[in-house]
Amino acid sequence: MTESRDSALAPASRITQPLVLANIPPSPGQGRIARAFLLALLVILLGTWPFAAIRLPEVDAFVPTLAAALFVSDCVTAALLFAQFSILRQWALLVIASGYLFSALIVIAHALTFPGAFTPTGVLGSGLQSAVWLYWFWHAGLPISIIGYALLKDTDRVADARVTRRAISLSVVGVFALVIGLFLFVTHFEHLLPILFVDVRPLSLFRRTIGGMVVLALGGIALWLLWPRQRSLLDQWLIVALCALLLEVALASVLSAGRYNLAWYAGRFYQLVTATVVMVVLLAEMTRLYASLARSNAMLQHERKRLQRAIDAQHRERDARLMTGDAVAATIAHEVKQPLAAMITRSETGLRWLDRAVPELHMARTEFMKIAADGHRAAAVIESIRANFRKDERVRASFDVDNLIEEAISLFEDDLKSHRILVKVERSARPQRVIGDRIQLQQVLLNLITNAIEAMITVDGPRELAVSSSLSDDGDVLISVADTGMGIAAQDLQRVFDPLFTTKSRGMGMGLSICRSIVQAHDGMLWVSPNAPRGSIFQFVLGAKTA
Repeated sequence: MTESRDSALAPASRITQPLVLANIPPSPGQGRIARAFLLALLVILLGTWPFAAIRLPEVDAFVPTLAAALFVSDCVTAALLFAQFSILRQWALLVIASGYLFSALIVIAHALTFPGAFTPTGVLGSGLQSAVWLYWFWHAGLPISIIGYALLKDTDRVADARVTRRAISLSVVGVFALVIGLFLFVTHFEHLLPILFVDVRPLSLFRRTIGGMVVLALGGIALWLLWPRQRSLLDQWLIVALCALLLEVALASVLSAGRYNLAWYAGRFYQLVTATVVMVVLLAEMTRLYASLARSNAMLQHERKRLQRAIDAQHRERDARLMTGDAVAATIAHEVKQPLAAMITRSETGLRWLDRAVPELHMARTEFMKIAADGHRAAAVIESIRANFRKDERVRASFDVDNLIEEAISLFEDDLKSHRILVKVERSARPQRVIGDRIQLQQVLLNLITNAIEAMITVDGPRELAVSSSLSDDGDVLISVADTGMGIAAQDLQRVFDPLFTTKSRGMGMGLSICRSIVQAHDGMLWVSPNAPRGSIFQFVLGAKTA
């Protein structure tokens, strides 16, 4: 029961791990590439076999140049594997990273002791024998590290996140100490080591191949352990690197009877393959993952921007609704203020008629009837405003413009008298009828007359209100409201129709904006111009289709 439960939990734990080379399974295409690569290495070996002993030119700079390339490649591979260990914290990755670091450092030790690379006899006069022993230590390092990697890769133990950096540091220090120790041992105690290779006399086959047999045995064990455990892209290409190393060892121990022949140079090629193949795959896969991450990040940014636009749109819609609500409230307050003021005035007048010693019931009744009419008008105004903001189908009917003007002026009869304003009404030669919302157009006219009265009550001199209607040559009906008040400053002539703009100390800035909207809804235009000698003239025209 415990094993089944653990196996059921294992895939879930893998899913939560970051995608890196050490846990990405190889695709079928990547598997075919690896097999083709192995086949190419084997073909090169078979092609080299018949010509292995052919001597080639001796290039003294070849060994240090190759050593530098191998050192850089193995160091990069080790650094990438150490980075993967810091992410996944698997001990197996620390072991294989240490193996590549060991290869990078010992190849420098080998080049220093190689005769002719830097000095004719090698550094410290170590000679060829030291180089040979370091060569076999070098080639035993990767198989041993792969054995450790294969044995540890399936364990559930992982390093604590707090000790990964310390573990990497200790591994690096340990590898440095091991390489330095091997270098000092083979260079100072070469006489204690058996001779495995000489140029001047032949050795027995056993002595010449004993190092290669040990490395081949270690490589075989590593292959035997890793092959059934290969599940990741790293496992696959470690096998390729190990096979390249074993082919090189076969060339060095069996075919190569000396240095600078075809087999020897072919072995250096396999060294490059061993050192670079995992590095190249690591870099390529990291590039692919980075590109995938960049695409995912771009898609995430795009989705984030899309969501932000949607949120902004919701905010704008909410703000628009709030502004619409404010506009509705302001419009209702503005439009209903005049009927309410009239109702209050008429109710006070009616009460005065009733409070007389002999109540004037007829006059009081007249005022109360006007109050009822104002109440109906206020209700009609509110309903008209609601319909305007809901974009409902408006109730339109044909009515006489002159009658509309007379009704509007009659509603201001008391105000006109109290403020001593002379009214002049100019009618067209014949009655003009328009089709539209009578309540709304009446509100336009009432707003313009209210503004005219308020503009004149603060000035001395003649106060004249002129309201007229006429027919233009195009068949449009032109209605004009002129006053002799303070007038409007030139810079404000166009702004007076903007919402919330007002020149009054207690104004709301909605009246003229509403008037223009109503007139435009009736296919008309509303504008203002200065009056002579002072004051303003507001005019609106109703289109021919409306008239």
